[in-house]
This record gives sequence, C-alpha cells and structure tokens, in this order.
Amino acid sequence: MLRHRHLGTATLALGLVVLTDVLRVFLPSVITIFGQAASTPAELLGAFALGWFVLALAAPPLVRLVGGHVVGVVAVALLGVARLALTAGPGGYAQLWLAGAGLLAGLVWLAATAARGERAVPGLALGLAAAALGHVLVGTYDLVWRGSWSAWVAGGAMVVALLAGEVLLARRPGTSTPVPHGRAWLLAGPALLLGGMVALSPAVVGTATSYWFGAAGTASTPLFAFAPLGVTLAVFLLAALTPSRPRARPVWPGLLLAGTLLFGYGPPSLLTVAALLGAAGLGGCLALADGAAVPSARAATRRGYAAVGGMLVFAVVSVLYYAAYDLGYPNGWLPVLVAVLTGLIAFQGGSRPRPATAPATEEFVAPAAAPAVEGSTTYGRLPTVPIAVLAALTAFAAAVIHEPWPVATNRPGPPEQVRVVAYNIRMGFGMDGRFDLPALERAVRGADVVALSEVDRGWLLNGGHDTLHLLSDRLGLPYVFAPAADALWGDAVLSRWPVDRARTRVLPAVGAPTGAQALGVTVDFSEGVRLAVVSTHLQPPPGADPVVQARAVAEFATGYADGLPLVVAGDFNTEPGDPAFAAFTGAGLVDAFAAARPLATSPADDPRQQIDHVFVSPDLVASDAVATPGTASDHLPVAVTLTLPGGAG
Repeated sequence: MLRHRHLGTATLALGLVVLTDVLRVFLPSVITIFGQAASTPAELLGAFALGWFVLALAAPPLVRLVGGHVVGVVAVALLGVARLALTAGPGGYAQLWLAGAGLLAGLVWLAATAARGERAVPGLALGLAAAALGHVLVGTYDLVWRGSWSAWVAGGAMVVALLAGEVLLARRPGTSTPVPHGRAWLLAGPALLLGGMVALSPAVVGTATSYWFGAAGTASTPLFAFAPLGVTLAVFLLAALTPSRPRARPVWPGLLLAGTLLFGYGPPSLLTVAALLGAAGLGGCLALADGAAVPSARAATRRGYAAVGGMLVFAVVSVLYYAAYDLGYPNGWLPVLVAVLTGLIAFQGGSRPRPATAPATEEFVAPAAAPAVEGSTTYGRLPTVPIAVLAALTAFAAAVIHEPWPVATNRPGPPEQVRVVAYNIRMGFGMDGRFDLPALERAVRGADVVALSEVDRGWLLNGGHDTLHLLSDRLGLPYVFAPAADALWGDAVLSRWPVDRARTRVLPAVGAPTGAQALGVTVDFSEGVRLAVVSTHLQPPPGADPVVQARAVAEFATGYADGLPLVVAGDFNTEPGDPAFAAFTGAGLVDAFAAARPLATSPADDPRQQIDHVFVSPDLVASDAVATPGTASDHLPVAVTLTLPGGAG
C-alpha cells in the first residue's frame, strides 16, 4: 500500500497528467471551434479562453467554506467525467464546452489540493515528467483523440486511480505539522507552460533532431527523435527533487532563461539544447521554490489563490502567444518573460529553508498548533536518482518500440505518371475541432507526392502533437519540412521516391502576422528522371492580395527548377483572375486545374473559394484534377495526375 506521506504526491502527479490531457483538447478547441480559423476577433477569443481560468478564482473561498477534501473529491470526479466524455469524440461545441468544464474542474481541484497543504514541488515535478513520458509512449497522438478500447481502458484507469487517491486523502488522519508556503504553487502554471512549450515536449525534441541534417527538417529515426528526451527528463527530475545548494541559487534561473532565449531566438538545430537547458533550469527553480512553512489559517486560502494565479499566468501567456499570429507582433519574448518570472519566484523561495516536517492534511493549521520539530522529516525522501533513471529508460524504450520512420526507396524504373496532392491540413484539426489522423490519411492516401501547408510539429497551443511525423508514419512517406512562422510550424513535402537538394526561401511578410516561405525539393525517380517540387503557403494580410509573395515564389521556383519539370503546390490564398494567380501564369507556369474549373476548396464544409492550387511547367501533362470532399481540415485536398516527360511507357 502506498505510504500516506507519498499519497498526496502521487495523487497530485496523476491529477496533473489528467488535467494536461484536458488542456491538450481545450487549447486547440478554442482556436479551431471558437476561433473558426481566425474569423473570430482575437480579443473575443482571448476573453473566452481566459474566462474559464478567471472563474476558478472562486475556488479558494469555496474551499474555505466547504472544505478542501470535499471540494477536491467532487472536482476530481467532474474532471474525470469530462476526460472520459472527451474520449467519446463529440466534436464541435460539445467538445469545447466539455473541455472547458473539465479544465475548470481541474483548476478547482488544484486550488483545493494547494489549500489543504499538500507539498507542491514533488507532485508537480513528477506530474510534468509523467505527462511527457505518456506523450512519448503514444507518439504524441493523445489517447483522448483515438476513441479505441485501449484509450478507454487507459483513460478509465487513470481517472479511477485519481479518484481513489482523493478519497483516501480525505480519509487520512490530519496532522499538526506546518505546511509549505504558497510560493511553489505559483509556479504550477508557469511550469506547465514552459514544460509543454520548451523543456519537456517530446514533439519539440523530436522536431529538433530533424534539423540536425540541414536547414530544412527531414525524417529521422525514432531513436534520434525520442532518446534525447530521456536525458532531458532525467535532468529535470534530478534538479527538481534534489535539494539545491545555496551557491547554486542563481544557476537555475540562469539556465531557464538561457533555454527560453534559445527557444525563441536561436536556430532550429539548437532546439534540443534549449530543451535541455530549460529542463534543468525549470527543475532547479521548482526545487528553490519549495521553501519554508507558513502555519496559519489565512495561508491555506493564499495557497489556493497561488495555484489558480499561476494557472492564470499560463492562460494569459498562451492567449498572447497565439494572438501574435492574428495581430502581427513578435511573441518570442513571452516564454522569456515567464522564465524571468519563474526565476524571481524561485530565487525568493531559495532564501528560505525547506520544510523539515510533513505537510498538513487539514484545511489549515492554526499557529498555536503547528510547532516545527527540527529534524523530524516525516515527509520522507523521494528516490530521486531511480526516478530519473526510470524516466530516461522509459523514453529510450519508447524510441525503440515505435516503428521505424519510413524511408523512400526507388521503384523499378521511373514512373509514367505521378499523383500529386496539395493540402492545407490546419495543424491536423478538422471542421469539428477534432484531431483526426485517420481522416487526414484517407484524404491523401494513394498520393506519390504530397505538399502540405499549416503543418504543426509541437505547438503547445495545438496539443503538442508532431502532426507531420504522425501522418508521415501512417502514409509510409518520408518528408522534408521547412519552418515558416517558427521552427515548429510551416510547410512540408512527402514523397514516395527519394528527394534531395532541399532549399527554402523566406517570403516577404508584407504586413502579414504569420510568416511564409517556399520549400523546394527534387524528387529522383532514377534513370535521370527528376521532378522539382515547391511547396508554399502564401500568407497575405487580411483582405489583401498576396501578389508580392506570389512573385517571390514564382521567381524562386523557376530558378530552383533550373530546367527540370516543375510543380508548385499549396494554399495560395488567391483565386483565378487575381494578380497573385497571374504572377504564376505570367512566369510561364500552367494551371493544372484549368480543365476542372471551378474547383472550390474552402471552407471544406461549404466550398466557395478556389484558393488551393497546383501550377506546373508546360512539359507536364495534367489530368484527373479533383478536390476530394471531406472535413479533416478547413480546406479540401486537391489532387492531380501528372504525366512525366521521359517516364516509363
């Protein structure tokens, strides 16, 4: 049986895992369902998202009135129901409201846990690490999106275990020992944000390894993708669960600041270094914040407010980070600001001694009843090194058990025809707001070359998935990725044949908030038959024509092809007859869909706009053009068969 002194830690860690699961649904649901592909004003979207966190400020008074254990058990039950209901895949506004209700219940539970005096740092550290390990084991494809029997079993087991832990804590006899102050609880939200965005994200670490081989990211092996995360998690846990020496106090905030600076402003190839520095710094800051006891009735309420306040920081920064892509301001400074705030809170906590006694389990402890007994240390020491080693081994094992990444191989001789698909996948989220990999796979199944737009490789705001890796693995097609907005968001080309000569061109921003680029690769069909492919996504300001970007892409593409047959494909945000469209035909390219016009592609549930295109050089013959119906994204995929010059026949 789990010892009582560790029951609170285990329950807090498990609860954080379940709360993280719900957050990974709530954040993208706000963007895709409430935001409606940026058609909702950023201010309204932000107010809606923040409203759920503001409502949680009512939790500390509720805990004081009703009791922390009662509130905790009820909140956990509601959190568990929401978590399991989301597994049923309701989609749409049902998904949005369920995720919001689950988030609110989770925040109330967190406030109740803080108010009753559970020690924050061990549970927070183990919960963050467990959530990251779980994401590795599922390949960043969350169980909540799968809907399979195994997803129900795993989710149900977590919910039952969490509820059982809360019930056991409610029945646990109280103590008269002092409890930790609320400073560490202030770090719950910042730690969740920095862990999911920088330090403890499997998708970020995996994406970083793909940049080791060139300016454009290419598919690597699972060992390269996930093994570094084991080291990162081990460093994080060792720093968080080992008492910090006084001389090391300035080191941890410095490492965290360095990691976030590197994440926001460093080259993509150093994302792994950013994660490692961030993990060490974040763990050390948590250890520093685990300070002295404050035994008073008022302290219980303050701890509750600290927990909710920290999560409110998470919400505000998340909203500001996303709004940058609608309003057009730089956002790399936001994680840096959170790192500075975290360091300041931790540095203050480091000036006080750690609590030497067990945390109280009552709602609060009166000053007269809380004498500190020097050296009692009834809380017990967590097995820091074994836990860290287990984290490393688990991540390494996950890398080994995942299937190898696909590797392109030549078919016997060059083909006569190639099926090309262009698809804006909206980070993998369909019109109903669900992350639906099977639907994405069906939409492009059978293609030989795929040009993808709006590819997400680990944004916390979209749930932290590596959508490109997941889709590449399901299709059996390796990829080349090029960043646009940042190192984790951009465009890609998947190919059934080997590719080389990957080149990228940053496009003029022309006032658009989101960055844009053009990615060129050369497909090698063997026997001297080659095809130049350029994937792009034009990003003009709202209501403007992307003619400047279109000219830049046309110039780059024709120069890159250098006489080879050429395909330029993607989401162009322009229609036939517009100046941007004419920029491509004026450069000597041919509209591959001319015979099939009109070919509306957006929005997917009621297509009215022709904004996704494929342009080809005149030596390629286009046929069988189609926009495939479906709602796996807010765009329809467009496909065309190209007859190659010099192919087998």
